Amino acid sequence: MGERRLILGAGMDRRFGALTPRARVLAAQLPVTLLLAAAVAAAPEAWHLHWAGPWGQAALAVHAAALVACLLVPWHRLGPLAPLAIPVLDLAAIGLSRVAAAEELPGLGVLSVLPVVWISASRLSPVFIVTASFLGPLLAGLPWFFAAGAGDGAGRIATVVLLALVTLAVSLAMQLARAQLRRQQRKVDATEAELQALLAESRERERLLNAILDTIDVGIVAIGADGRRLLTNSWQARLEASAAPAGATPADPGWEEQLLLTGRDQTTPLPPGRRPLRRALKGESFADHLVCFGEAPGSRVVSTGARPLRDDDGGFRGAVVVYNEVTGLVNALAAKEDVVATVSHEFRTPLTSIIGNLDLVLGEELSLPVLRRIEVAQRNAERLLALVSDLLMSASSAVQVHPRRTDLAGLVEATLGSAQAHAQSARVSLAMDVPAPLWAHVDPLRIGQALDNLVSNAIKYSPDGGAVTVSARADSGRVLLLVEDSGIGMTAADADKVFTRFFRSPAVRDGAIPGAGLGLSITKAIVEGHGGSISCSTKPGCGSTFTVELPADGAPAAF
Repeated sequence: MGERRLILGAGMDRRFGALTPRARVLAAQLPVTLLLAAAVAAAPEAWHLHWAGPWGQAALAVHAAALVACLLVPWHRLGPLAPLAIPVLDLAAIGLSRVAAAEELPGLGVLSVLPVVWISASRLSPVFIVTASFLGPLLAGLPWFFAAGAGDGAGRIATVVLLALVTLAVSLAMQLARAQLRRQQRKVDATEAELQALLAESRERERLLNAILDTIDVGIVAIGADGRRLLTNSWQARLEASAAPAGATPADPGWEEQLLLTGRDQTTPLPPGRRPLRRALKGESFADHLVCFGEAPGSRVVSTGARPLRDDDGGFRGAVVVYNEVTGLVNALAAKEDVVATVSHEFRTPLTSIIGNLDLVLGEELSLPVLRRIEVAQRNAERLLALVSDLLMSASSAVQVHPRRTDLAGLVEATLGSAQAHAQSARVSLAMDVPAPLWAHVDPLRIGQALDNLVSNAIKYSPDGGAVTVSARADSGRVLLLVEDSGIGMTAADADKVFTRFFRSPAVRDGAIPGAGLGLSITKAIVEGHGGSISCSTKPGCGSTFTVELPADGAPAAF
């Protein structure tokens, strides 16, 4: 409340200071003039007697001279202390009026407070102001004191001194209030200067942030918990404009719902619940969510990610969504897959013909050296055909699965039986720990292929003896398959890339272990095609464990 009064008082001071010097002097004199006018209106007979004598006429003349001076004197040409002549004249006029109307108007001395207030509000030094506030009313009362008779002198001197003390107290109170006001004003000025500096710094940071956000080739949208957009940079505005229908503007309600957004196939419209901003408003945190903006063939593929904004109590305050265009990368990958698929398909036909003719030749009577050479050619042709098949599957955009109720124990047993010869040649022991039956909703052909890849890799990377164990168990509607070996293992960095196509670790390349780096990427595609997941736990020299998690009752409905 004190600061509010201070601000209001400062506002009045500014309005008063906006007046012309003459208007300010007149406004300061008006209280004395108006009070005298009110007193005359209240007791006209007493004032008539007052003005009838010479003292009253002199008082009236001084009052009139002060009022005329307020109106006519060019105060703007004089110094700032010149207007103080008016309150001095007022004190003289009040002193004369007290002599003229001592009996009729005994309370006229109280009017001395008004000139004292004027003097106390001036720019004089506090010592001079306090002195003048005491001596002015005291001197103005002396004529009244000397005009008294011998019997009334003591009472009048007490009245004169008491009035001077009252005006002194008023002046001291005003000086204290002015000092406090100045201190408060300095605090307000310092606070205002600090706020202005903070505001300028905030505006500068805002301009810098906007410049940075408009410079980067990434879209950024910040939204509040109520869905209102707090920030959208220019890159994102252009991206959204490319997918907006004709006539739509960002100010329209449900702006994101109006945009033409499709899935990765650039054909299927993206459901409202899967749109980036809608997901972010639900508090989801995601990354690498691919969305296509606009119509094909000119659509733009964008990788989106979101992180929620939290307050100090962990409450949801909004989210930041980032859009990064990956159209060129997606097109390049698609072109590469097309080339791989085309080349692999072209290889497959002649390879099939070569293997078929070799089978025919092997059915004839041949000498042992020729037979061995043809068998070598047949093995390498079959190996090349398997590699081409892997390339074709790897290049396929999606793995087709046809799940049904399948006993995984039988699949594991068949896989280990097929790998027995390979394991014996590598001096690797095979073990199985799978309860029978173990039912799951999977495609037996594809899961068998995945198991073949995992077991074959486990044997391949366990040279000069070792053990490979395949175990499985059911767990809360899921089935876990584990393929564990005691082979060479991998580093953590290699384990992060092991499911990447064509990746082969440096240790494998240095050991001249054959392979194309496609088996695990195909296995991952098969597992994810079932709505499952695969992970790798490994250490160099301590072997590896691949864990496959599959749904026991089929892929979830939202998959």
